[in-house]
Amino acid sequence: MMDWFEPLSRTDSFEWRTAVVSLLLAFGLTQAIAGAYIWTFRGMSYSRTVVQGMAMASIVTCMLMLAVGNSIAAGIGIAGGLTAVRFRASMRDPRDVVFVFASLATGITAGAQAYAAAIVGSGIFIAASLALHFTGYGSHRQFDGLLRFASPPGAEEAISRSLRENTRSFALVTLRQAAQGSLMEHAYQISLPTAEVRASLVTALQGIEGVVDVTLMLQEPTLDL
Repeated sequence: MMDWFEPLSRTDSFEWRTAVVSLLLAFGLTQAIAGAYIWTFRGMSYSRTVVQGMAMASIVTCMLMLAVGNSIAAGIGIAGGLTAVRFRASMRDPRDVVFVFASLATGITAGAQAYAAAIVGSGIFIAASLALHFTGYGSHRQFDGLLRFASPPGAEEAISRSLRENTRSFALVTLRQAAQGSLMEHAYQISLPTAEVRASLVTALQGIEGVVDVTLMLQEPTLDL
């Protein structure tokens, strides 16, 4: 029975320390990457499994790199084995793919014992994701929302006054008759000076005699479900 464990006893202790340090480093760094992902996430399709997958994927890739080492034959064997694995998880957001790929890269660099590249690369990646999030880089929105309501004919002056007082700019999108001509349905694209005026805008429109069905749909950055 002891003969089965003889190869383990002959293994250099340095290899054990290298494996432990590499795996723990990969796991710790991807926890930071996952934390940055959670902190900067915007949208509706948040997935806990994606966050957990980042940490687990880094451990798997680190294990593979430690197993390959400098052996070309081992690398070819592992690559051949991975071709039989099919991943059917679909990610609609390219940002999710980038974070998962960063976690895989962290596991690869830690497994290759390129610790400096793993630490510095992960740190810069996290700093870049936070900077892009808080600076709003890449956002391009001319209007903040779409305003819909119905009003009787003759209320245009009061409606225009309310829009000028509560919006920074507005543009009429559609105007059509409803209820056999007794109502006019309006649709405006609006830009708001501050988020606090949303409620006051809706209240001002509802205060106009005959105005009904006031709806404000905000164009917040969301993801498709």
